[in-house]
Amino acid sequence: MQEKEVSPQVPRWQGVPDVLIRKGSKSQNDGVCGVAVGYPLDTVKVRIQTEPKYTGIWHCVRDTYRRERVWGFYRGLSLPVCTVSLVSSVSFGTYRHCLAHVCRFRYGSADTKPAKMDITLSGFASGLVRVFLTSPTEVAKVRLQTQAQKQTQQRRPSALGPSAAPPTCPAPAVGRAPGPKYRGPLHCLASVAREEGLRGLYKGSSALLFRDGHSFATYFLSYAVLCEQLTPAGRSRPDVLGVLVAGGCAGVLAWAVATPMDVIKSRLQADGQGQRRYRGLLHCVVTSVREEGPRVLFKGLSLNCCRAFPVNMVVFVTYEAVLRLMQGLLS
Repeated sequence: MQEKEVSPQVPRWQGVPDVLIRKGSKSQNDGVCGVAVGYPLDTVKVRIQTEPKYTGIWHCVRDTYRRERVWGFYRGLSLPVCTVSLVSSVSFGTYRHCLAHVCRFRYGSADTKPAKMDITLSGFASGLVRVFLTSPTEVAKVRLQTQAQKQTQQRRPSALGPSAAPPTCPAPAVGRAPGPKYRGPLHCLASVAREEGLRGLYKGSSALLFRDGHSFATYFLSYAVLCEQLTPAGRSRPDVLGVLVAGGCAGVLAWAVATPMDVIKSRLQADGQGQRRYRGLLHCVVTSVREEGPRVLFKGLSLNCCRAFPVNMVVFVTYEAVLRLMQGLLS
């Protein structure tokens, strides 16, 4: 039975984390901190998902460091850092407003404690709205993260072998190796738009819809349930340790659900540097599974989970600290 009204001494929606109610006004710091913590692992994850040559995490880490040093792990970082605050505000704000409207429609009041299905549907809507903002950013990020590997492949000798006929004319001398195709995030976005049109900026958006819709539904629901379980008796919100555990576990569960479509999304977005392989989402799934087996859909799962725990711990703890600081200044 739903609680229609709560006591004035108790925050509304008791049992639902306050961070999920007011996240639409969150500070920029928590999103930026989350990106900074997790980006090197994200780069390794994307390269493992898009390059079959890597046999494991440490193989990718060693190869990236040997070829590109530390900078290789941070390729494309500037664009996510610049957009994470807007994306997070829109996605969490969508969740908050959607949940309020659902409660008003179902129970007659936005202050009613929402059911788990209400939280799930609002989280799913939040993930769908997020896609329209993140797709161009994801395309640029993935292209920059995989650019060095694509260039290495293109400079390798032809696989035709020694029996191939030699060229009729000698190749012109080359003074130096060609530079990278994309000089930065903005140049990457402009190049993709010029060469592939608006559809190029939203390449892989179908997989991104599946990924973010289900993962955000899982994220919000699991965080609400865990916070409710970890809240001490007589209090309306968990302590710092509870926020750490709930945020980290919610991130891990969300990425466990998202990883299969995350693999397909990365492959579709990286496809476009050189010869195109995939005609669409379904063709990418069928081709990838046929060539590498069903395990390909779970490439990067361990990295996603390892990255999700500290990132979401940082996100929620930073938010709570900033929120309490603002409350202290305004009181």
